[in-house]
Amino acid sequence: MKNIYSKIFCLSVGTLVPLSALMAQQAPNILLIVSEDNGCDLGCYGNSHVYTPNIDKLSQQGMKFMSAYVTYSVSSPSRGSIFTGLYPHQNGQIGLATHKYSMYEGIKTLPKYMRELGYVSGCIGKIHVNPESEVPFDYWENKDANFGKKNLKSYADKAVEFGKRYSGKPFFLMVNFPDAHFPLQRQVDGLPNRLVDEKQVAALPYINVDSPRHLSFVASYYDCMNRLDESVGMLLAEMQSHGMLHNTVIIYMSDHGEQFPRAKCSNYEAGLHIPFVVDWPGHIAPATVNTALMSTVDLLPTFIEMAGGTVPEQLPGKSLLPLFSGEKDKIHSYIFAGGMGSAPIMHYPRRSVRDDRYKLIVNYNYSEDNPHYNLYLQQQGHFAGGLSEEELHLAPDSMKHVFNTWKRPPLYELYDLWNDPYEFHNLSDKKEYQAILCKLKNVLLQWQEETNDPISKPELLKAINEEVKSILNKDVDYMQPGFRWRYLDYFLNDTIQ
Repeated sequence: MKNIYSKIFCLSVGTLVPLSALMAQQAPNILLIVSEDNGCDLGCYGNSHVYTPNIDKLSQQGMKFMSAYVTYSVSSPSRGSIFTGLYPHQNGQIGLATHKYSMYEGIKTLPKYMRELGYVSGCIGKIHVNPESEVPFDYWENKDANFGKKNLKSYADKAVEFGKRYSGKPFFLMVNFPDAHFPLQRQVDGLPNRLVDEKQVAALPYINVDSPRHLSFVASYYDCMNRLDESVGMLLAEMQSHGMLHNTVIIYMSDHGEQFPRAKCSNYEAGLHIPFVVDWPGHIAPATVNTALMSTVDLLPTFIEMAGGTVPEQLPGKSLLPLFSGEKDKIHSYIFAGGMGSAPIMHYPRRSVRDDRYKLIVNYNYSEDNPHYNLYLQQQGHFAGGLSEEELHLAPDSMKHVFNTWKRPPLYELYDLWNDPYEFHNLSDKKEYQAILCKLKNVLLQWQEETNDPISKPELLKAINEEVKSILNKDVDYMQPGFRWRYLDYFLNDTIQ
C-alpha cells in the first residue's frame, strides 16, 4: 500500500496548473454548504412536509443531482473523503474523530490544493477529522459542533467576516450547518419560523412503522430541515448583500443520511444517498435534473478543475464539470462505499457497490449481530429515534423480516433499486439473480484491489477486528491521552507487526 499513499502525500506543486489558464475568465469562488444527517427531504426533491424555499431556489437556478452518494454514512469518514478526494480506507479516517480514528499524517487535503492554485480557504463549523492540522484552512470559525443549533445567524456573519478579510482573491468557503444532527430540536431561538404539523407526517418510507413516537421524531426532523433552509437563506442573503456571490459556484449537500434505523451508520440508500445541488450561473442551465451516478470523491477533482488545476491521476474520483456542461451524461458505471461502524462499540465492517439499478452490500462480520440494531433499539442519545421492541412487534410481518435482516445480515445483500428502492427484499439467494450477484462481486473486488482496501485481505481484517475487541474488552483504554490506533501502521504498511 505504500506506493499509492506516497504518491498522494507527496504530490508537488508542479502537478497543479496555475491560474494563468483562467486569466481570460476569472477563477470562480466556491461556496460549499454542508448540512448534517439528512437525506433528500427537501421541497425540490418532492417532500411536501418541509418548507425549504432557499435550497429549492438553488435547484431552480442550477442542477439537482438525483443519484449523489457519500463514501460512508458517518460524519468524519464522509468529510475525510471531501477533504482528501480519497475513500476512507485510503486516507485512514475509517471512523469518528471523537473516537480517535485518524487520517494518515502528511496527507494532502483540500486547503493545501486550493492554496497552490491561488485560493484562500475558509471553514465555518466543524471539521471533524483527525488530525485537524492536516486541514489547514486560512480561516476557521464556529469550530464546535453546535448540536444545540444556537445562534445560526453567526454562520452568515462569519462568512462576511471571511470575505472582508480576504477580499481580492478567489475563495473556497465551506459552511457546515448543524441541522439535522441529533438531538432534534423543533425550535431554537425562534427558528424555524414555520413548524411542521405532527399530525400530517407519515413514517419514513424505509422504516414503514406508524408509531406515534416515530412520527413525533419525523416531525422534529422536518422542523430541522426547515431551520436548515432558513440558515442557508441567511447565509446567502448576507453574502449577496456584501457582493460575495458574484462569480461564485454554490453547492449544497448533506454529509450523509438521517439518524434513524436503517439510515445513518448503514450502507442502505437512506444512509448513503444525499441531496446535491449546484448553482453556477452561466455554466449550468437552470432547473436541470441530473441522474448520473456521482460520489463525494468526485468533489476534490471538481474543485481543482474549477480552479484551473490538473486533477492528480492518483485520485479515484472524477470531475463533475462534464456533467455540469452536458458534455457527458455519465462519469461512473459504478459507485462504492465503505463502512466500519464508526466507533469500537459499533464495529461492523462492510462494503457496497451499486450500478444504475442494483446494489450489493458485503457484511464481513455477518456471523455476528449488527451492533447498530441494538443501539437504535435502546433509543438513547443520538439513537433516540430508534424503534422499541414494542413498536417492532406491532410492525407488519414483512417489516419484521426487513429489520431482522438488518439485525443479522447475511454475507451478501443484493437489491433491485428500481423495483425495491427501500431495500426490503434481499435477492442474493435467488437463482435468477446469481449472474448479477457475481458481476457486482467481481466489480467490488476489482475496486478493492485498485484502492488497496485493507479489509479485502483476511489478515488485515482479522487485525482490525482484534484491535477493536481489545478495546471493547478494556485491555486498552482508547480514550486516554496519547492513544493511537495501530491500524494506522498495519493498514499503511500492509503487514502485521
